[in-house]
Amino acid sequence: MASRLNPYISFAGEAKQAMEFYKQVLGGNLAVNTYGSFGAETPPGYADKIMHGMLETASGFTLMGADTPPGMEHKPGNNFAVSLSGDDSEELHGYWDELSGGGSVSVPLERQMWGDVFGMCTDKFGITWMINITE
Repeated sequence: MASRLNPYISFAGEAKQAMEFYKQVLGGNLAVNTYGSFGAETPPGYADKIMHGMLETASGFTLMGADTPPGMEHKPGNNFAVSLSGDDSEELHGYWDELSGGGSVSVPLERQMWGDVFGMCTDKFGITWMINITE
C-alpha cells in the first residue's frame, strides 16, 4: 500500500454521527471500531464510542476519526481544515451544499482571484472545509 496523507479528526463523543454524516455526503465505505468491540475492559460510558473510524471513497478520499480517548482532553481547534479539490464542478458543488448546510460559511463558494471557484465553511460538527473547483 502506498503512503497517504489524510485528516484524522478527534470528536467529543459524536464521532459515529459525524463519520456517518461524512459517508452520506461523500459516499464510500465506513469502517468503525468501538472501544467495546475488542472484548477488553472498557472504560465506563465508552462501550459504544468510536475508537477508530475510517471512511474510504471511490474518489480516493480517506477520512479518519475517533472519539477522544478517556483521560485525554478534547481540544477543538482552528488549526486545520479538510480540503476537497478537483475539476468535477457538479460533484464538488454537491459536497459544498451538504457540508455547509446546518453550518456556517466563512468564504462563499465563488470564483476567486486565482481563477478557481473556492469556498470555505464550517460544518455542523465544527469542522472547517475548503472546496476548490479548478475550471
